[in-house]
Amino acid sequence: MKVLIARMNHETNTFSPVPTPLAAFGPLYGADAYRDNRDGGTAMSAFIDLAEARGAEPVTPLSAWSNPSGPVHADAYDAMCRSILDAVPGCDAIFLDLHGAMVAQNSDDGEGDLLAQVRAAAPGVPIAVALDLHGNVTQAMVDNADVVVSFKTYPHVDMYETGEHAGRLLWDMIDGRIRPVMAWRILPLMTSTLRSATAAGAMRDAVDLARQAQEAGALGVSILAGFGLADIARPCLSVVVVADGDRQEAERIAADIAARMWAQREGFVYRSEPLQESLARARALARQADKPILLLDHGDNCNSGGTCDTTGVLEQALALGMEGIMAGLLCDPDAVQALAQAGVGATVTLPIGNKRSLAALGMHARPLTVTGTVRAVTDGRYTISGPTYTGKVMSMGRSAALDIGAARIVLTSQTHEPWDLGVFESLGLDPRTARYLLLKSRMYCRPVFVPISGGLVECDSPGATTSDMAVYPFRKRVRPMYPLEDASYDPNAAMAAQPG
Repeated sequence: MKVLIARMNHETNTFSPVPTPLAAFGPLYGADAYRDNRDGGTAMSAFIDLAEARGAEPVTPLSAWSNPSGPVHADAYDAMCRSILDAVPGCDAIFLDLHGAMVAQNSDDGEGDLLAQVRAAAPGVPIAVALDLHGNVTQAMVDNADVVVSFKTYPHVDMYETGEHAGRLLWDMIDGRIRPVMAWRILPLMTSTLRSATAAGAMRDAVDLARQAQEAGALGVSILAGFGLADIARPCLSVVVVADGDRQEAERIAADIAARMWAQREGFVYRSEPLQESLARARALARQADKPILLLDHGDNCNSGGTCDTTGVLEQALALGMEGIMAGLLCDPDAVQALAQAGVGATVTLPIGNKRSLAALGMHARPLTVTGTVRAVTDGRYTISGPTYTGKVMSMGRSAALDIGAARIVLTSQTHEPWDLGVFESLGLDPRTARYLLLKSRMYCRPVFVPISGGLVECDSPGATTSDMAVYPFRKRVRPMYPLEDASYDPNAAMAAQPG
């Protein structure tokens, strides 16, 4: 028995100027895709383990993942889809590790369009899909899969478990033990990424409802926060229910959970405070703490499609006289090259940051000119020791550490999430010695940086991932949509006009 197992992941910020060519995915094919996921922590890893435990032959045409960025280039999207589709003939089951929020230059529904092509190429072949919690679910996704299950954690630490869940259900279907049917609801509600963390608030409550429904007999219940930085029809919160043969029960569960989420809709909305107030709170915390205060620059977050080169928070902090700052990761390959040429120990004056245009968002900033000493230059490689992607060797691209007195800044050649203390330690910097740790991150830094910190302050700033949704020039989204407009919602009537 042959089973197709593939991974194609991208969370698309259609407002980001960061390009997404095929090379951004570092795609792996065939045996390389298999080796990269075998014994790993992805949903694809779980699919492989389940297949081999059954004695099935895994066919692994593609493993492709990229940092969030702008729309996927059309030729890249077509090439990745073609890799998967070419492997469909002769396969008896299909397991896909997808994100759910991919937008390409030639597709507003990257996953839905792929699944429609896969279903057309393999009518009657069972299909299971594992999705990210931030997927923007569409009718095409639900119509063209037999099982859909998403992560239940953010930060995401259950990728493997999600693949195991989706894969187990598909094998049970193949064995005739279950007859999965799906129901879903999508709410006119754009959530804020900072309100999709599953440890607190409305999102925690919604995930708790999903777990309770599973404990009561549902095969799978997924809460998807959606990804609001996408100019598509409905970048919205949704719920997907998989039940065993009872569509009416699936509809009831989906409607009930959707109604409860709508009642808590304000809990999914993040209201930013002015940056100056955030920094004032940080200074007050620093006076009381003997550990670094985390400053999270979520207006320019790599893992939501930020350029990672804005300097708004750093400039404001310096203007306020804040010292002992360790900042990163600022993506500026030109600056890194200049620092590398100058050499470790050299004193240099150069412009850094603000080199990718954000004019489409009405944002205009000049590079920040600084003078400092080059403390380190490396190839940017380090190994993650924290709980996300543990043991994986990561690369920031060629990187440099610049000491400007009040701040030590890590500059990189690639946009990169601060997954681990290694982003600083690999350049000889100890983040525990900082008074303030300024990170371009929202969530993924927290498991490793919160334990060494004395407090955390979220700092909004002008950037491609600002939490001020009014900044984004949406053209395609349906109206009304909360919180940008007043909206009403009836979960019992939703299936009469489900979006595509």
